[in-house]
Amino acid sequence: MRRTSPRALLALLIAALLGACAGAPPVPTVERPEPPLFADSRFGPPTESVSTDRVFEVSDAMRRYVQVDIANQLRTKGTKNGLIEALYQKSQLKLEYDARMTKTAAEAFATRSGNCLSLVIMTAALAKELRLPVYYQSAILDETWSRTGSLLFASGHVNITLGHRSLDGGTSRDLKSTTIDFLPPEETRGMRTRGIDEETVVAMYANNRAAEALVDGRLDDAYAWTREALRRDPSFMSALNTLGVVYLHHGDVELAARAFERVLANEPASTRALANMAETRDRQGRSGDARQLRERLAKIESTPPFHFFNLGMAAMQRNDYQSARDYFAREVARADYYHEFHFWLGVADWQLGDVDAARKHLKIAMSSSTTRGQHDLYAAKLAWLQAHANP
Repeated sequence: MRRTSPRALLALLIAALLGACAGAPPVPTVERPEPPLFADSRFGPPTESVSTDRVFEVSDAMRRYVQVDIANQLRTKGTKNGLIEALYQKSQLKLEYDARMTKTAAEAFATRSGNCLSLVIMTAALAKELRLPVYYQSAILDETWSRTGSLLFASGHVNITLGHRSLDGGTSRDLKSTTIDFLPPEETRGMRTRGIDEETVVAMYANNRAAEALVDGRLDDAYAWTREALRRDPSFMSALNTLGVVYLHHGDVELAARAFERVLANEPASTRALANMAETRDRQGRSGDARQLRERLAKIESTPPFHFFNLGMAAMQRNDYQSARDYFAREVARADYYHEFHFWLGVADWQLGDVDAARKHLKIAMSSSTTRGQHDLYAAKLAWLQAHANP
C-alpha cells in the first residue's frame, strides 16, 4: 500500500444543479445520498482510548483549587475576577504554553501547561465549576503555519469569554463579560472573532489529537480521532480535511478525494484544500485537473508557506550562506512568530561571521518555541554559540 504526505489541506468542485425547462410539468426531486465518508473496515482499532466525553471533566485537584486554594480570592474579588487573577498571576497557576499535545481540562491543570485550546478548555471547566457562563470565540486572522517532519499544519486560534453569575446581579461586583486570551496582548490587539459553540470546541480537541497522531505515524488513532471530531461537529471542515489527509497517508486515494471534494464544496477558496486536492488528482493520474487546481491556488496564494525556507535550506546544502540568509530573512519577514525560521537565520548569520545577529535570532527562536524540548534545544545551541564566539 503506497502512502503519501499531504502538503496542505482540502478542495472541491461542486456539481451543477439542473433546472426544469419552462412550461414543463414539475418533476419530483429525488435526493441522492452522498457517498459515505468513513471506511472503518480499512483501519484497525486505535491504540488509545478515543473519546471526548471527559474533555471538560473537573478533577478533584481542580475542585479543591477553587473551593480551598483561591476561595478567599474569589470571595473578596468576585468569582469572575478572582478566577481571572489566578489564571494570569504567575505566582498562582503558573501556566506554561506547550504545543506538544492537546490536553483535557484535567490534564492541562495537572501539568499547568497546554496549547491555547487546552488552556481554554481548562478555563471553561474551572469557570463552569464556579457556575460562570462561558462563551467561545474563534479568531478571524491569518493562519499560522508550522511543520513536523514532512507534515505542514495551519493553526487557528481560540479564546474564551467569561460572563457573570446571575446571583451576582444587583451587587457592586464587576458584571461585565471578560475575554481571556493566552496570547500576548500585542498579538490580540484588533483581533476579530466569531462565536462558536462548545461542540465545535470539542471537535477541535479531537481534530488536534488526530493531527498529533498523524505526526507520530499512528494512522489508526488519527482516523479514530477524526471520526470522533466529525461525530461531535459534522460541519467542522478542518476535521473533514484531516480525514482526507489520513486517507492519503493510508493510500486510500479515492476516499481522500471524496473527503476533499466535500470540503471544497463548502469552502471553495480553501488554500489547504486546493493543495491537497491537487496532490490527490496527481495520485489519481489526473494531471490536467491537478494543474488547474494549482493554477487556482496560485491566484489565491502566490507564495505558499515555507517556500523561501525550503529555498534557504537548499542554499545551506550548497554552502551558499548569503543566499540562505536572504531566503530565511524573507520567511521571518512574513512569519516572525515561527521559531525554526529564526533558528536557521541565526545559523546562516553564524556561518557568515555575524555573531551578534546569530545570537539575536537564536534567542528569538528559544523564546518563540512552543515545546519544552524545542526551548532546551535552542538554549543549548545558544550556549554553544556563546562559548565559541570570539571575544
